[in-house]
Amino acid sequence: MGEIMQIRARGIRTTVAALAAVAGVAAVAVPAAAATTPASATPRFLEPAELPPHPTSPWYAGPVTAGQPDPLPVCVGEALPSIATHRSYGTEFDTNAQQITVVERTAQRAKDFAALLRKDIAGCAKKLMEQDPDLTATQKSYGRLNVEEGAHVYGLHTASAWGSSDIGLFSVGRDGRTVTVVLWGQMGNFQHAQVADFKKTTVTAVNKLY
Repeated sequence: MGEIMQIRARGIRTTVAALAAVAGVAAVAVPAAAATTPASATPRFLEPAELPPHPTSPWYAGPVTAGQPDPLPVCVGEALPSIATHRSYGTEFDTNAQQITVVERTAQRAKDFAALLRKDIAGCAKKLMEQDPDLTATQKSYGRLNVEEGAHVYGLHTASAWGSSDIGLFSVGRDGRTVTVVLWGQMGNFQHAQVADFKKTTVTAVNKLY
């Protein structure tokens, strides 16, 4: 089991909705016509079939898009630079995902950026609850994956006083001077988190960077 952190404090009411939509990914399927990654896109992004399988729906993918996602994703959004590139994914139900990749000038800058992202995720539950008195957030660390320069996987569950419950998985991986973040989320709790499948997705994402 991962390290668990649970704290109760204050946060913003939009937090639960943001987590349910994995940091702003719309809770509707992306049209299949948009599922082709441009051949010129480097590094490569995940394909829909490489995401944790949904029991009743295929995944659909939007185009690889330059710049920060809009809205910014929960936990990691504030650290993302304008040079980021992202791709959003959805199913026919309320399960969504996103991959964000940043190519830094040097491997050291990428190492520092990955460390900053991990720090932001590690403090995310506390920060969210410091902003919203009606929110309870619980985090887990699922440890390090041995792929390229390494990847780390985390879980975040949020529950509101008005009854919503959402689970999200996050990973931060690096290959040389490239850092990628993968987000997955749906309604539910830690029992609904597809951790083993998400770890496989993360390994694939890091291996595909070049």
